[in-house]
Amino acid sequence: MAISAADVKNLREMTGVGMMDCKKALAAADGDMDKAVEWLREKGLAAAQKKAGRIAAEGMAYAAVIDGVGVCVEVNAESDFVAKNDIFVDYVHQIAAVVAKENPADLDALMECKYPGSDMTVKDTQNEKVLVIGENINVRRFQRFDSGVSVPYVHMGGKIGVIVNLDTDLPADKVETVGKDVAMQIAALNPRFWDKAQVTQDVLDEEKKIMLAQMDNDPSMASKPDQVKEKIVMGKMNKFYSENCLLQQEFVKDNQVTVEKYIADSAKALGGRIKFVDAVRFEKGEGIEKRQDDLAAEVAKLVK
Repeated sequence: MAISAADVKNLREMTGVGMMDCKKALAAADGDMDKAVEWLREKGLAAAQKKAGRIAAEGMAYAAVIDGVGVCVEVNAESDFVAKNDIFVDYVHQIAAVVAKENPADLDALMECKYPGSDMTVKDTQNEKVLVIGENINVRRFQRFDSGVSVPYVHMGGKIGVIVNLDTDLPADKVETVGKDVAMQIAALNPRFWDKAQVTQDVLDEEKKIMLAQMDNDPSMASKPDQVKEKIVMGKMNKFYSENCLLQQEFVKDNQVTVEKYIADSAKALGGRIKFVDAVRFEKGEGIEKRQDDLAAEVAKLVK
């Protein structure tokens, strides 16, 4: 009997299995949905759906420039061991290639893109990888720069991925060292803002409030006039900028200059113009609540 696209879609949503396997299952089951699910389970394919609900907080952050396009992606897995698996690493690299080539609007659009070297979508391929690897994997986020010159940096084999985007009149290879130095600074210090101009008034007000409260609680400062306290706060705000804003931070390789001055000095030395435009920093698993395994409890279950 003819298998409708709606049936394939329904089976896919029920099981999380790829389109092609769903179509095969329905064909083998003569269109019977329950039998198709059973067929997938017998083949071990429907197990991907169960794995999809498991916490994936490890994985890999990856940054690269592909055909002139800067890409940063984070793909998660359940264990650090799998994150070093060649199949998983290749999948991450291919996801970056899809982002560079297809420019998907969001994660849903990315999942529907064609996977390189295949007739399958990224989503279908991911489901297959879950079955092969044996763990839940998940593309969490991505960012793309298609203008200017982008310079990638990957820290500790994928713990942190950074892309720095520069506006320059110099060839990409001439500004690579500058871009990488700035990317390493971002990886190490994780600044809250790129430039002090990005600090919003509510952040400034909150910092000022905290500083004034600290002075009120300091016996040596509490009795000073408000005008004096205000001047002290303004001086401390410069320190806030130098700690929290990339371009105003001390350059880690030379603390006598700021990052902004380092970029300007490098541009002058190279005989051109270099301007920091934007950057992205992905750290694998940041913000994801990791599963806390109780090894003793697991062993106790096994010996009962």
